[in-house]
Amino acid sequence: MEFEYDVIVVGAGHAGCDAAAAAANLGSKTLLITMDMNKIAQMSCNPAVGGIAKGQIVREIDALGGQMGIVTDMTAIQFRMLNRSKGPAMWSPRAQSDRTRYINKWRETLDSIPDLFIWQDSVVQLIVKNNTVVGVQTALNVAFHAKSVILTAGTFLNGLLHIGKTQMSGGRISEPASFGITEQLVDLGFEADRMKTGTPVRIDGRSVDFSLTDEQVGETDFHKFSYLNFSPRPLKQLSCWTLYTNEAVHEVLRKGLPDSPLYNGQIKSVGPRYCPSIETKIVTFADKAQHQLFLEPEGENTQEYYLNGFSSSLPLQIQLEALRQIPALRNVQIYRPGYAIEYDFFPPTQLHPTLETKRVKNLFFAGQINGTTGYEEAASQGLMAGINAHINVHGGSPFVLARDEAYIGVLIDDLVTKGVDEPYRMFTSRAEYRILLRQDDADMRLTEKSYRLGLADSKRYELLKEKRDEIEQIVSFVRSYSIKPEQVNPALVAFDTTPLRHGVKLIDLILRPQLDMEKVASIVPALKEQLELISNRKEEIVEAAEILIKYEGYIAREKIIAEKINRLENIKIQGKFDYSTIQSLSTEAKQKLMRINPETIAQASRIPGVSPNDINVLLVLLGR
Repeated sequence: MEFEYDVIVVGAGHAGCDAAAAAANLGSKTLLITMDMNKIAQMSCNPAVGGIAKGQIVREIDALGGQMGIVTDMTAIQFRMLNRSKGPAMWSPRAQSDRTRYINKWRETLDSIPDLFIWQDSVVQLIVKNNTVVGVQTALNVAFHAKSVILTAGTFLNGLLHIGKTQMSGGRISEPASFGITEQLVDLGFEADRMKTGTPVRIDGRSVDFSLTDEQVGETDFHKFSYLNFSPRPLKQLSCWTLYTNEAVHEVLRKGLPDSPLYNGQIKSVGPRYCPSIETKIVTFADKAQHQLFLEPEGENTQEYYLNGFSSSLPLQIQLEALRQIPALRNVQIYRPGYAIEYDFFPPTQLHPTLETKRVKNLFFAGQINGTTGYEEAASQGLMAGINAHINVHGGSPFVLARDEAYIGVLIDDLVTKGVDEPYRMFTSRAEYRILLRQDDADMRLTEKSYRLGLADSKRYELLKEKRDEIEQIVSFVRSYSIKPEQVNPALVAFDTTPLRHGVKLIDLILRPQLDMEKVASIVPALKEQLELISNRKEEIVEAAEILIKYEGYIAREKIIAEKINRLENIKIQGKFDYSTIQSLSTEAKQKLMRINPETIAQASRIPGVSPNDINVLLVLLGR
């Protein structure tokens, strides 16, 4: 019996779900293989999406026609826009999700896509012929054939769980690990390594004294993840709660360090520096008397809470004793302890920017298998791999985003150019064009590209054009409309800003830091009338127009810098040099250039160890 598909996606985590949805929505007959159909898009760690820089990625996924933003909006039990005290380049949306409903909504989404099929099984081997993947073999001894395969194995490849000195095989707690694929890929010439991540204890909310915590309520304004979803949030909105460790907690934790897998040599792989375990915190920051923790609800109708900031692999009794030193948790009951997990990954410098592997054609890697951490980083890679796997099957130009086009472009370029020496997490600081990559304008940057590709549909594209036209009308109006001192001076004094001495254009008022579009509209009836012409999504469009007005100079300057760098992106060098024979290059540059084999001069310039002098050597040789 023959099972033939265009694209097979192995693993139904966040990378696998968006990969499968993208490939199928583009028209590829797609098979998604998962060990457990009841845990599709499982939130293995905290039940939250977004955050600093991660929220921008989710908005980009949505702008491109991906599904993560829509599913998050439909299952959110709290939403907040982080970094509001900073400029709009730093604003980052974040939502708590109902974990169970998130899974169910993803399953519903996948089941509704006509060309997408699901198979419950474990893949034990890739079928590779002439350095080209042609299918997969499963534990049920079924061979599925496809023109492209996307591997999104998460933490399941040779996964090993640690709770104190207790070790058990698994991809997540109570879920089996996957064996065989790493060994096969190594035999094919791939380099593999190990990483570690961890997750905190899950707490029974009925045993928490919330009167001894501080409530952190969500926001109810218009902000959300998807550019499509206009309805009110369908689920009840819940609070998070903050609390702190203390010296008594730290003393108990220190007592358990000899049995900590992180410090007794049991765990040998590297973990995420930016999300350290609680035992790492008390060692690295030994002078700190307390560390902040967050109790985050797991769902609308459950008592389960996630204790953010208390990731640990210490023995169960140490975790429990330490928690009970916190006043709010003195009678705490838990559902399960925190644990660490080690798993295989493949250094991502073995990938093309499309996420196709260099050694095996039509084989793509996405998610934690590439050394990243985070649902959002995984989903964005899955989306891009799904798009490019479809292109490999049906033809077309590779779909790659530049560093000035998307955080997704920064993420993938960092991975394939620089590699990783710890689990990679996206930060705004990693992007040199932050002002161009704001969360408010992801649709303006990316939706038209995706529409041309065939992923973003006509409804999404029409909404983009409507939004663009209305923003342009607002900006044009405030540039041309004149205002006289007597019309606004009393109100300007009330707003604690300098009165006018002569007439100005309306834009000059909006540019003042003490004023915004809403305040100016309250004192200038003509602007109020102009804003009332907006058909829908008024708050979103007014905010986007105001950001463009207030940050016009910064945006223009960053675009000029990006355009200069992009000239180097157009200089293709892949296949043009035998780096080992170029005597003028440093030894390190030769080694790095041979290993990465960059596609452009610009990519070569971003490789650690390749100096400006090395780039000049290549430019001179190209000139010859």
